[in-house]
Amino acid sequence: MREDQAVLAVNDAFYRAFERKNLEAMQQVWSKGLGSLCIHPGRKALCGWEQIHDSWQTIFRNTNYIEIETEIITTEVNGDLAYVVLIETVLQVVGRKKFQARSLSTNVFERMATRWYLVHHHGSPLID
Repeated sequence: MREDQAVLAVNDAFYRAFERKNLEAMQQVWSKGLGSLCIHPGRKALCGWEQIHDSWQTIFRNTNYIEIETEIITTEVNGDLAYVVLIETVLQVVGRKKFQARSLSTNVFERMATRWYLVHHHGSPLID
């Protein structure tokens, strides 16, 4: 498998874990390093796996349903670092309310040993 394909496979695993509200699968894609960073759209930066884990746990607990479509804009691999820039369209049901939002997102991956891990996720809301 080419490196860009390997990165896109981990990127896809991240979104499938998100969609399925599967915290265990989410733990498999994220680096547990202190330098990991997650910025949900319109939120403050979360630093380190503990804060990131807690944010996903809260999102999953408070969400009835999530559906995500992604549109890859570009993928770049340079040595042990890679990034994917994409548009996320997220349909979310919380309680009895349905929300749909689009974000321009950047996911940064680092290769550690032979595996790629997500080390940075940043979603910026798109206003249509």
